[in-house]
Amino acid sequence: MITFSNPEGVAAPASRYSHAALVEGPGRRLVLSGQVGIAPDGSIPEDGEAQIALALANLRTLLAAHGMGPANIVKLTVFLTDTALIAPWRQARDAAMEGHAPTSTLLIVAGLAHPRFLVEVEAEAFASA
Repeated sequence: MITFSNPEGVAAPASRYSHAALVEGPGRRLVLSGQVGIAPDGSIPEDGEAQIALALANLRTLLAAHGMGPANIVKLTVFLTDTALIAPWRQARDAAMEGHAPTSTLLIVAGLAHPRFLVEVEAEAFASA
């Protein structure tokens, strides 16, 4: 069972995410490597919003391959190379999460593994047994 919370005593989340996720009971934990804006054919769009969409699509594909979906995500870690991508990221994330608000960390970084990558998204998910 997963319980998300935003307890009193800390500031409310700045956008749609939760401060904590308590995972209890038997189940399956899935830890995903960072997903970037690269298509299955290896192409990388120049546009940050297109890369965000691809990274989220890749994430959903990996979840589905393990019998999970957005509601199973307990933690997102997002790396952006430009603060101008924060609003597009949040909008795309909110649509992709379908109302789900997992814990989340957002970092602005100087660069990622390839100079054309503008976004990378890591996730951890959990499914009850």
